[in-house]
Amino acid sequence: MLFASDALLLLVGALAIDALFGDPPWLWRRLPHPIVLMGAVIDTLDRLLNHECHSSHRRRLAGVVSTVALIVGAGGAGYLAEAGLRRIPGGEFLLAGVAAIFIAQRSLYDHVARVHAAFGEGGLAAARNAVAMIVGREPSTLDESGVCRAAIESCAENFSDGVVAPAFWFALFGLPGLLIYKIINTADSMVGHRTARHEAYGWAAARLDDGLNLIPARLSSMLLALSAPIAGGTVTTSLAVIWRDARKHRSPNAGWPESAMAGALGIALAGPRQYAERRLDDPFLHEGGRRNADADDIRRALHVFVGACALQAAAYALLAALF
Repeated sequence: MLFASDALLLLVGALAIDALFGDPPWLWRRLPHPIVLMGAVIDTLDRLLNHECHSSHRRRLAGVVSTVALIVGAGGAGYLAEAGLRRIPGGEFLLAGVAAIFIAQRSLYDHVARVHAAFGEGGLAAARNAVAMIVGREPSTLDESGVCRAAIESCAENFSDGVVAPAFWFALFGLPGLLIYKIINTADSMVGHRTARHEAYGWAAARLDDGLNLIPARLSSMLLALSAPIAGGTVTTSLAVIWRDARKHRSPNAGWPESAMAGALGIALAGPRQYAERRLDDPFLHEGGRRNADADDIRRALHVFVGACALQAAAYALLAALF
């Protein structure tokens, strides 16, 4: 497909639908969310193919087979769904609606905004409960600044893999590209961890997810940097922090949007943090920035996020007009 104008227009429509409606609770209380179905398939393959009695080499091979099966299944489903929708009257609008299901602008905004609101409604304890919904680290170890930085980091990182990456792969390859990306990203979150069970089996999903996010992570950092003035920051500072610190992150991709957000807000992100099973002693991104983040910084991060989402939609609309 490669940036066909109709795909770009459909993407702009999908971004608008998601921004307006997000994931309506009334619908997903009655139907299983497609991401939940993807997770069920991934879990089934994990149980069928990943056995502790097998050697590490055999488990890695099983993970490769599982990843290929996920790609074929998701790509095939996306192709059939898109072809079918394009054949019916008004199918393009339905296709945009389907694509919107897999883009997380509104849901990410709402989840991060709940952390900000929790400080005013129930103090630190409520904010810890709210941030536990979007981060994997141990919330009981977080003080106010830790909760705020965790929420901001989640906002930046998930802007990349929950918003920019799905849009990018839909723009390139339509619904098949979008579904392949989402199922690999979901697989990485479920089996891509370096645990005894998944270090070998999840290798293929984790490495492929890194590859699929390579360009979107860098695009997301540029969008966030360009939106820095909305939060009182500067584009040049944000770009400087990206250039200096993005590669310090243990992830090949997460450091890009997190560095951009750190520079935009003037605060230090990442650094040492405690998860349920381990502690990470990572360097700070924008080490010279403030470390005592507060709830107002979450509000400012959300403003940067909204600006970056608007810039992305405008860029795809411009591309649609040019192609």
